[in-house]
Order: sequence, then C-alpha cells, then structure tokens
Amino acid sequence: MKVLVCVKQTFDTEAKIELKDGKISDAGINMIINPYDEVAVEEGIRLKEKGIAKEVVVVSAGADKAIEAIRTALAMGADRGILIQQDLAADEFARAKALAKAIADEGANLVLAGHVAADDGSSQVPTRIAEILGWPHINVATTLDIADGKATCKCEADGGTTVIEVALPAVISTQVSLNEPRYPSMKGIMQAKKKPVSTVAAEAVESKTKVVEYSLPPAKAAGKKVTGEPADLAKEIANFIKNDVKVEIKK
Repeated sequence: MKVLVCVKQTFDTEAKIELKDGKISDAGINMIINPYDEVAVEEGIRLKEKGIAKEVVVVSAGADKAIEAIRTALAMGADRGILIQQDLAADEFARAKALAKAIADEGANLVLAGHVAADDGSSQVPTRIAEILGWPHINVATTLDIADGKATCKCEADGGTTVIEVALPAVISTQVSLNEPRYPSMKGIMQAKKKPVSTVAAEAVESKTKVVEYSLPPAKAAGKKVTGEPADLAKEIANFIKNDVKVEIKK
C-alpha cells in the first residue's frame, strides 16, 4: 500500500506575527511543518513500520521554500517527496486541485493530512481533496486501523466519540491526539539529504477566493471602575448600558 501525506509549511506556532501593508510579514520567522500534518507524517511512518504500507510519500504545494518541510518529513522516515510549485496566494480550492492531481498520478491507496492548518485554520483542503477524487473522508481521527482493504477510525464528535469504517482508497485527516511525532535523528537528517524530491508545476486553476487584506482586531479599551453607594452605582451602570453602550432595553 502506498501512503501519501499532505504537509503544509507554516509559521512556527510560537512566532510573533506582524502585519505590514495589510499582509503577513515573514521576515525573520522560522518555518515548520504544520503540527497537525506532522502527526499525519508520523502515522504514515508507523504504518510502514508495521508492514502495512510499502512506501510513504510526502507532498506539499507552495513556494520552493516548502521543500524544507518535506526534508523534515523525510528525516522523520518518509521515503520521498513531491514539491508542487504553486503561488502562495492560491486558495484552498486551487491547492486541493493541485494535491489531488499529484495523488491521482501517484496511485496512492491512502492519503493522510492534518485536519487543520495552524496558520489559517480553514480546515478545508483534506475534505476538498476527497471530494475531487471521489473518495470517502474521515475527519479528526484519533485512532487508525487498516485491515482487509478498510480503514477504521475513532473520531472526535460533539460530546463523545464516533467510530467510522471506510473502504480504501480514502482520505483521513488527523487530530494531534492520534500519536506523538518523533524527532528526526541525526542519521535521519543525513539520509533525508539523499532521498529524492521531485518538483512539478501546479495545475493551472483559478482560485475561487482572494484575501484582500489582513488586519489585527482593535485593542481592548481599558475597563472603567466605579465606586460609591449601591443605589448610585446601579443608576450609573444603567446609564452606561443605555447611553454609552446603547443596549436596547425591552420591557
């Protein structure tokens, strides 16, 4: 079985994000694999270690710099990588189209990906990939078992857990509780330098959405402290609610 893992390169989750001219500035920012995708990489490697998967291929769509994320996944233990060169302004639809084509060309049996990206939080790409390919999709998986051509997962659900079984090929997006990703060893880092990474151009697809501008929320105003007798305070607070905040009062 061939497992393909989709990874996205994101800002370090501890980095301080700054805006410049309505855009996110990446100056001096350390880039990492999206933590949720890192869990997907680990799960793919574990499937290979169990003898269930024969090959684990990591694919990323984005700028040339995304090869760093691929190399990290290879250092963890993945076999090879694919970099899809695509404009960073591409939206989730265009990114899913590019990834789905790579998946179809590779003939993968199972696609793993984090259920959400730490930077934009859109949680759309895995679902869109499954829709484009016509494959079943399991989301927010916390366990994964592969047997008899089927994948069975426990998944987070509102107020509890659900168990889902689908026939392969399928797309499964992972929750961070699925496993604990390993750190690349020095041996793995050295081997990753020799593992093949192919580069392909993204399919020409027009994005359906466009980010016009980023902005920070307004700073919170300082609180107002009032003192005095209870009766006077009640009147002052009521006046503030009615005339300053302008809350509609219905009788």
